[in-house]
Amino acid sequence: MNYTVAIVGRPNVGKSTLFNRLTETAEAIVEPTAGVTRDRKYGEAVWQNKEFIVVDTGGVVSDSSDEFEKDINNQVRLAIEEADLILFVVDAREGITEWDEGVAGLVRRSGKRALLAVNKVDTSDKEYLSAEFYSLGIGKELYAISANNGYGTGDLMDAVTKDIPAAKETEESDLPKIAIVGRPNVGKSTLLNTLLGEERSIVSEVSGTTRDSVHTVYNAFGKKLMLVDTAGLRKRKQIENDIEYYSTIRTIKTIRQSDVCMLLMDATEGVTRQDLAIFGEITEANKGVVILVNKWDIVEKNTHSVKKFTEELKARIAPFTDVPVFFTSNVTRQRILKALEAAVEVAVNRKQRISTSKLNDIMLPIIQNYPPPVIKGKEVRIKFVTQLPTKSPAIAFFCNTPQNVKEPYQRFLENKLRENFNFSGIPVRLYFRQK
Repeated sequence: MNYTVAIVGRPNVGKSTLFNRLTETAEAIVEPTAGVTRDRKYGEAVWQNKEFIVVDTGGVVSDSSDEFEKDINNQVRLAIEEADLILFVVDAREGITEWDEGVAGLVRRSGKRALLAVNKVDTSDKEYLSAEFYSLGIGKELYAISANNGYGTGDLMDAVTKDIPAAKETEESDLPKIAIVGRPNVGKSTLLNTLLGEERSIVSEVSGTTRDSVHTVYNAFGKKLMLVDTAGLRKRKQIENDIEYYSTIRTIKTIRQSDVCMLLMDATEGVTRQDLAIFGEITEANKGVVILVNKWDIVEKNTHSVKKFTEELKARIAPFTDVPVFFTSNVTRQRILKALEAAVEVAVNRKQRISTSKLNDIMLPIIQNYPPPVIKGKEVRIKFVTQLPTKSPAIAFFCNTPQNVKEPYQRFLENKLRENFNFSGIPVRLYFRQK
């Protein structure tokens, strides 16, 4: 999912409402106060099997002396710079303003493909309101829409996705993609350089050096794979400038484009909240994960240190604890190749297909011996199990009352799946459907 669409425009034209509609979420704050959307917010959108990233931006304000508004304008310029397509939104009810003209100039100067969405056209008899916006000189046609009720957004989405290949065609190769992720300055670039034996990525003591993702084809264990080094993820309040903010979005995009993430943690700092947040990003995207506790060579330790650290780590990443953990050092190369080998194995197992007959032969006797609890006198009967045709493992259980299969029993079934099949490092989604 590489295609990026940036939504731009002056304040209060409905950018965040359109963002929410395109991504089918309510993530962007919708508020009739200028400047509410301070940072760029990103989301995923799918239209006719075509996937893309949507970035919502703060409103552009022309000739503003307000430092805060200057910051918003900076963010918008960066979003435009990174975008493949600019979606310029204006307000049909208010007509063209000098701010709209200022944004139009910014869009035209970018040289990027752009579409003009004239918002707040709720019905076809209001479309005449959009005619004057042709004078802004953005594209050969405009799109009269209502971000609020969805009027006209289908035609807009067709135009947005015109140049995007269908999802199955977007994969650059069949090589397993292993992303190296983690907080700034935990040793990601050094790990890549150590594996490659060359200075492929810039290594610096200043956190935030890597702002783009670096892709490298690598031969390991008789297999070719793609190694991806990324900018470090940090807490949003610690992000000091726009470039670093956008590098965070690129990193999250890289996670979502990968098969497996090698998550580096700093052994000298223990398990931090941000480590857990990145782990959450990986599992939410249903990617494989291998954890590397780096800088282990400089930690004061005894015979119980590995066990103690592992127990603390798994307690904090629970309930998904079936994750390979390696205590590594970029300096001594300790366990680095073993961690990479595990990541390759996770990538292979993530694509495994388990036959329906094998799933039922193994899981149905377990369910019969340990059935779900009776809910309000109603017995839950699971009759059939199958793997769904998804990119990451998803197992469907067909039963009479799926709503009565509660979380503790779901965890029990997941644990039994993990005992019988190699899903180490791989999130497994369970679905309960009406039989």
